Amino acid sequence: MTQPVTLGGRPTMPPPGVSSEELLIARFRGHARRLFWSALVLIAVFGATAYFYDNLPAPFENWMLLSAAGGLVLLLVVVPYIVWYSRSVTVTTRRVIVRHGVGAQSRREMSHARGYTIGVRRGVLQRMWGTGTISLSNGVDAPLRLANVPNVTLVHETLADQIEVSQILAHRDAQSGSDTASF
Repeated sequence: MTQPVTLGGRPTMPPPGVSSEELLIARFRGHARRLFWSALVLIAVFGATAYFYDNLPAPFENWMLLSAAGGLVLLLVVVPYIVWYSRSVTVTTRRVIVRHGVGAQSRREMSHARGYTIGVRRGVLQRMWGTGTISLSNGVDAPLRLANVPNVTLVHETLADQIEVSQILAHRDAQSGSDTASF
């Protein structure tokens, strides 16, 4: 019987024919730079509210100022944060999982074993922030687009490594299955 290859006591490859455990590699969200304008709006609303509080003419009372400030903060700060927070990407040893949605969640997966092409696009601002957009396409389904991925080079290399490892394991398992069938 073949012993699994271990690294620091933890198996790196399961023996042939044994399914491998799905492990979490990374979980991330799009870069938070898209919340920059929300932060500026928050600062401006608080500054304007502090300045105009008790300085408005009689028909405009403080409650109107506070309700307008609350509405702006809710619409231009809280909603974009919730939308940003509701989108996440999870990379495991078997697949890439993209989740998004506030009320009803959508989920798309792409298996490493099936293989896919990885495209990376980085605009000027994305290069400045160290982010990029990754497109994963397996030729069958619609491409999976991961926008504003932080550390895009590292994520790209990790995905390429996972495809290679998954295909090696699938090939090895297919070979060991045909070897046992010939005996």
